[in-house]
Amino acid sequence: MAIKKQYLKSKPVCKVTFTVPAEEAKKVAVVGDFNNWNPKGSLLKKLKNGTFKGTFDLPMEQSYEFRYLVDGTYVNDEAADRYQWNDFAGAENAVLEL
Repeated sequence: MAIKKQYLKSKPVCKVTFTVPAEEAKKVAVVGDFNNWNPKGSLLKKLKNGTFKGTFDLPMEQSYEFRYLVDGTYVNDEAADRYQWNDFAGAENAVLEL
């Protein structure tokens, strides 16, 4: 898994590209507090090599809890900036610092 951040000089947003290797998966989405944990509109596109990839514009100078939803199972990204315990989920969430 990988996270790429591209900060824009013209706008206060960061283009964040999420990459998830999941050849056997049918659907992968990135969900977090930036999209109310809703997988609709946050599905990643499956590439020919079996990797899922998607880019999203997120406001800068904030941190976001997120996880991947791989065929209905929540997965953290080992490339996250840090992890934070979430009582609601009863698990650690990955955190993205922008």
